[in-house]
Amino acid sequence: MAMAERRDTSVAAPVPAAPVISVPPPAGGPTAPRRRVAARGRSGARKVRRTAGLLIVAALVATGGATVPEPPDPGWASPGLVGGGGWPFAGVPLAPDQAEGASYLPGSSVVRLADGQVRFVPSGGEAPITVDASDPRVGRAVRSDGAWLAQGTVPGGGTNEAYRDMATRALLDLRLLTRPNGASLASWYSKWRYCWPRDSAFAVAAFTVTGHPAEARRILYFLARAQHDNGMWAARYNADGTAVADGRAPQLDSLGWVLWSTWFYRVRAADQDELPTLWPMVQRAADHLARSLDAEGLPPASSDYWERDHRREQDPRRPTLGVVGPALAGLRAAADLARMRGEDAKAAEWRHAAQRVSDAVARQFAPYGYPRSPIPGGLMDTSVTFLAPPFAPADPGVTTAIGDAARKQALPNGGVLPGERWSGDPDVAWTPETALFGLNAAASGRKDEALERLDWLSAHRTSLGVLPEKVGVTGRPAGPAPLGWTASLVLLSLSALDRPLPVP
Repeated sequence: MAMAERRDTSVAAPVPAAPVISVPPPAGGPTAPRRRVAARGRSGARKVRRTAGLLIVAALVATGGATVPEPPDPGWASPGLVGGGGWPFAGVPLAPDQAEGASYLPGSSVVRLADGQVRFVPSGGEAPITVDASDPRVGRAVRSDGAWLAQGTVPGGGTNEAYRDMATRALLDLRLLTRPNGASLASWYSKWRYCWPRDSAFAVAAFTVTGHPAEARRILYFLARAQHDNGMWAARYNADGTAVADGRAPQLDSLGWVLWSTWFYRVRAADQDELPTLWPMVQRAADHLARSLDAEGLPPASSDYWERDHRREQDPRRPTLGVVGPALAGLRAAADLARMRGEDAKAAEWRHAAQRVSDAVARQFAPYGYPRSPIPGGLMDTSVTFLAPPFAPADPGVTTAIGDAARKQALPNGGVLPGERWSGDPDVAWTPETALFGLNAAASGRKDEALERLDWLSAHRTSLGVLPEKVGVTGRPAGPAPLGWTASLVLLSLSALDRPLPVP
C-alpha cells in the first residue's frame, strides 16, 4: 500500500465511475430498510496572485456568499463500491453526491439509493445499472453475494451486530478488490489501484480464516506467477500482473509476508494438495532471504511498508523492524512448510537462518526497546507488532514495547499514526496501523484492548459502512475506501477473538 510520505511519480489515471444505466422501473417495490448511520466522519508574483484570490473571495462573500463555489470532492471521495453477485466480480465507486441516504442491501454489495432505486453491477458486467427494487435481478444479486458469504464464516457473530456488519462489508469488499487473475488491489482509485505483495499476503490470510480458500489460492497463484526467478517480487503490480516500472526498488519485507501467508493458508485451510504447486515459490523466496543475511544475521536495508527510501531512516545502514519482523516470520514459516513437505535439509537451513535473525533482533533491537531503527533513541513504529502474535510467539519485552509504541503514536481522535514523529500529516490516523495494534491484542488474548480498537474502526467507517484508509482530525473518513489491507486486518482480528490464530 502506498504510504503518504512517498511521492508517487507514476500515478495511474483516475478511475472514474462507470456510466450508470437507468432501467425503467415497474411499479411498486419493497420499503427501504432502516439505514445504519455511521460517523463522518514561490514569492513575488505568487503573493500577488494569492492576495488577489483572497480579495475576490472576500468580495463574493460580502455580496451574498452564495456564489462562492464549494471545493470539489477529492477523487477518492466515494463512500464505497457498488457491486453485484455475478462473476467476474466488478466494483464501481458510488459517487459522493449519491451517498446521502444510500445503504447496502444486507449481506450484499447491492446499493439502495435514497430514492428507493437500487444500483448494482449485473452478472458479467462492468458498469452499474439502476433499477426498481422489485426487479428480479436485485434479488438474484443479493442471494449470490449471500451464498458466497455462506460458503465460509463471517467473523464477529459472537461479539455484536456492528462487528458482524463490519466483517461482512470487509469480506465483500475484499472480493470486489480481487481480480479474476488473483491480483488483489489495495483499493479502486488511482495510485492505490495496484497489487502490493504485502497487502495481498494479508488478503490471503483473511480469505483463509473466513473459509474462502478459492480466493486465497487465486491470490497465491498470482504471486507465484509474478515472482522473479531470484525469489523477489516487484514493489507493486498492475492489475494485469505486469510489474510497475517506476524505478522503485523491490521491498524485501514482501518475501517474508508472502511466505507467512502461504504457511498460514496451509496450516489453517489444511490444504495439502496446494503445497507442491506453491513449493517453487516458497523455495525461491526463502532461499533469497536466507542467503541475504549479513554477518550479524540481518537482511539488507530496504524500504518496508512505509515505502520510504531506507537512506532516510535513522540508521540507513541497517534494516528497519518493518523488514526484519516479516523476514523472521517468513523464514520460520518456510521452515515449517519444508518440514511438512519432508524437505528436512531445507527445513534445517531455513530454521537456522530464522534463528540468526532472531538472535540479531535480541542483540540489536531489544536493548533499545525495539524501535524502528536499532539505535539509542530510535523512534517507535507499528512494525513492533510484527515481532508478536500472530506473527511470532509472545515475548514480554515485545509486549511492553508495543504498549510504548501505541502510546507514542496515539492521536486525540482515537487512532494512531504509522510511527512516532510521523513526517506526514500529524493529525490524521491511519486505519491499517490502528488495526495492526488491534490484531496483536486479539491474537495475544487482550480482548478489551482489541475490542476498543475494533470499536474505533467500526465507528469511523464511511456512510456505507466501508473501512477507509485514514481518519481525519474531526473523525471523518479520509483516503480511499475500501482499503483492502485494513479490511483484511479487521477480519483477522475478529477471527482471532473467535478462535486462536496460528503462529509460526
